[in-house]
Amino acid sequence: MTVAKISQPAPVAGSKIVGLGHYRPDKVVTNDDLSKIMDTNDQWIQSRVGIAERHVGADTDTVASMGAIAGAKALADAGLDPSDIDTVIVASCTAETQVPHSSTQIAATLGIHAPGSFDLNAACAGFCYALAAADNAIRGGSARTVLVVGSEKLTAWTDPVDRATAIIFGDGAGAAVVTAADEPGIGPVAWGSDETQTQAIRIETRDASFIQEGQAVFRWATAAIAPVAIRAVELAGLQLADIDVLVTHQANLRIVEAIAKKLISSGARPDLRVAKDIVTSGNTSSASIPIALDRMREAGDVSPGEMVLAVGFGAGLTYAGQVFRCP
Repeated sequence: MTVAKISQPAPVAGSKIVGLGHYRPDKVVTNDDLSKIMDTNDQWIQSRVGIAERHVGADTDTVASMGAIAGAKALADAGLDPSDIDTVIVASCTAETQVPHSSTQIAATLGIHAPGSFDLNAACAGFCYALAAADNAIRGGSARTVLVVGSEKLTAWTDPVDRATAIIFGDGAGAAVVTAADEPGIGPVAWGSDETQTQAIRIETRDASFIQEGQAVFRWATAAIAPVAIRAVELAGLQLADIDVLVTHQANLRIVEAIAKKLISSGARPDLRVAKDIVTSGNTSSASIPIALDRMREAGDVSPGEMVLAVGFGAGLTYAGQVFRCP
């Protein structure tokens, strides 16, 4: 009797990012604006989280609509058409509804026909998780060209007068196009979670708002995330001195600076360029890394081919990081 055997497609050497795009809503809310509706002021906010302003979506801005705009820009940047995309992955923790999922809505808006599509929720680590999923799918032969989107409308899930959260969150979307490559342009992911702190950032019921234990998250992030970033560099077979740009999740400027300081003291170059988009975008969760990187490109602060270290972290508490070359 002949035994049937399952076959798998031949593995691909690697994947790379070939396009980036982002979207920030037009409405800007400054710290002075917030001081009119709650007990706060610009100095208090900037000294604690480093944020000067954040972008807030209009009623017509949704996770899917913002993601589609960012996705279209990433496709244009890559010089590709919707027909070139075979998979769409969306990272978000603030979708308005669970069904239909955001990735299929974005695909429909962009005219991407019959892609594999799914959403994932790893909160503020979501973009790094989604990028890893795209890389793994391509290297395993399940996909060839993937649109990865991080999109969030956090203000819709935030109590507008809660000083612990309303000063932090903003809205927006970022996207990347990932394709197969003869030489890896994305390193292995270093990911995990801290199951002892699942309640540190939470939404308790379907109609509730974000609750954040700010001090607990701050202590955890400033202690735990630099080692994750270092591990991601090691997995890529690189040294910290090889990294040109650090793009962490834009949670809090003090956290961003603390992580950068630890990496430099561990061997990263003193001239390491550090994304600080938190100042004018606020915390946009899974959208923050692609928004920050794309805005650095626009400003000329990062160039094609340079080595980027990205690390996301947030509710769960989840974390993930990887090294990749800037498109």
